[in-house]
Amino acid sequence: MSNTSTLSIEQSLQLIVKMEGAMAAAVVDANTGFMLGAMSKSSTIDLEYASASNTELYHAKQRIMKSLGIKEQIEDFLITLETQYHILLPVQHLDGIFIYFVLSKDKGTLALARRRLKDIAAQMQIL
Repeated sequence: MSNTSTLSIEQSLQLIVKMEGAMAAAVVDANTGFMLGAMSKSSTIDLEYASASNTELYHAKQRIMKSLGIKEQIEDFLITLETQYHILLPVQHLDGIFIYFVLSKDKGTLALARRRLKDIAAQMQIL
């Protein structure tokens, strides 16, 4: 994937949910808690609720880092459940925007998914 091309939110989500083991994905505005787009292969994942709730996690971690004087950027958050990985990946060039991704532990490969998410995020634009 070339870093010279640009992807819309919809195109980005389409690529994300095509990944092996992908269950659901959303692009979220952490400033409002609202989804800018979402796609799911699972009827049990409430992406609207998860997006709003994960916005709180996003802000909490930023506050903690500021309090501790940590100046680094967050690459991603990883929450490991028994059957799923939940990944929050801030889109570095779009302030306050993050990708929320749910990956099946049995069907997906975490390292590959993280790399792919990072590549997609680097090309994503709000068009």
